[in-house]
Amino acid sequence: MIEILDDDQLARARSAGALVGSILHSLKQRATVGVNLLDLDRWTKQLIEDAGAVSCYVDYAPSFGRGPFGHYVCTAVNDAVLHGMPHDYALADGDLLTLDLAVTLRGISADAAISFVVGAGSGADGGSGTSAGAGSTDSAASADLAMIDATERALAAAIAVARPGARIGDLSHAIGAVLSDAGYPINLEFGGHGIGSTMHQDPHVANDGRPGRGYRLRPGMLLALEPWVMADTDVLVTDEDGWTLRSATGCRTAHTEHTIAITEAGAETLTLPR
Repeated sequence: MIEILDDDQLARARSAGALVGSILHSLKQRATVGVNLLDLDRWTKQLIEDAGAVSCYVDYAPSFGRGPFGHYVCTAVNDAVLHGMPHDYALADGDLLTLDLAVTLRGISADAAISFVVGAGSGADGGSGTSAGAGSTDSAASADLAMIDATERALAAAIAVARPGARIGDLSHAIGAVLSDAGYPINLEFGGHGIGSTMHQDPHVANDGRPGRGYRLRPGMLLALEPWVMADTDVLVTDEDGWTLRSATGCRTAHTEHTIAITEAGAETLTLPR
């Protein structure tokens, strides 16, 4: 199903997107060294309920998971990249954390994800470090930040070409060109998607593709675009929890996502913090 939203629905989509963006911003501020993933999940639940919204995840039970998911935010750490199930784990300095959140507010859903490095000891703050292992630690942090940056640039490239008349393949190609140029393998099993009255809809937006192919974009469409990569592989493995997807090699990962609305003027990013 591909939904075309009317003006009232688009207004509600903006509200849902703003809520997702603000919650992710708040969680990022709270995700400090020593914070437990289960606490992040509890805070998310409270923020969603306080806003009068509904989680898209807690009852989510697709064919590929061991559902229902039962939590309010996806928390993927280091080699985990998608569907990270919150568990009893305290964040450590230098962890690479991805938070992925989707909510429904007044009947319209929005979905976004951010990746960032936790703490300062990793060298992510630009410090030079003084210990014997500081050089290798700083190098790893720089690699993490470069990978995050690649997903953000890929998302920006896709948004830049998203307009009425463009095709899904144009967006996929824009994402894939950035990720490939940055040297990352690309997995095509999971990608972006249509969104609206439900979280996952057609069309699928792969993270690589051929321009000029696929569904033609129309004003009123919502798309959740989500470039994600693993540092040295395109192969995923599933945790025993039946949900968390990790890199097969144990390498680090990154994932960035925004929900956008196709308008007469182009693309409007809905999930920025406000």
